[in-house]
Amino acid sequence: MTHNEEPAVRRVGSRVVYENPWMLVREDEVERLDGSRGIYGIVEKPDFALVIPVEGDGFHMVEEFRYPIGRRTWSFPQGSLPGRESAEPEELARIELAQETGLRAGTLTHLGHLNCSHGTSGQGFDIFVATDLKAGEADREPEEQDMRQRWVSRAEFTAMIRDGRVTDDSTVAAFTLLTLHEHG
Repeated sequence: MTHNEEPAVRRVGSRVVYENPWMLVREDEVERLDGSRGIYGIVEKPDFALVIPVEGDGFHMVEEFRYPIGRRTWSFPQGSLPGRESAEPEELARIELAQETGLRAGTLTHLGHLNCSHGTSGQGFDIFVATDLKAGEADREPEEQDMRQRWVSRAEFTAMIRDGRVTDDSTVAAFTLLTLHEHG
């Protein structure tokens, strides 16, 4: 969009309809280019960091019960700060990696920034590759007390996507960015 171009939808009013320590939901009254009016529901959450901990020919993964879908799934370590606080992406990546896996990264490489659920939220995430890993103690949040972790080979990782053990879209998108990064 050029600086002279009008957005296709503009906010003319807004109200908070729900709020908790993790999210804020608002309903905006909007006006479209043709002047017609409508509403838009927006979920506000801070951006998060996702870390791909690479070791050898594989990755360190975490698995936990995901309440909204009612099952356990595997993903790359990821998260945001409590209380809808924000942090610099690299700092957040180091915090999440250490909390969820106990691993410390000697090197973090930023692969990019993506949006998730861009039809309902402005939330995005930064993807980092963590290498030169050092083991340490995990320091998980109460919501993560059932979390498991383990190293998986690339072959097993792709099988986990195919058979539904990895359903997290952010993890699959991050793997795509990693593949593009590795193959120029």
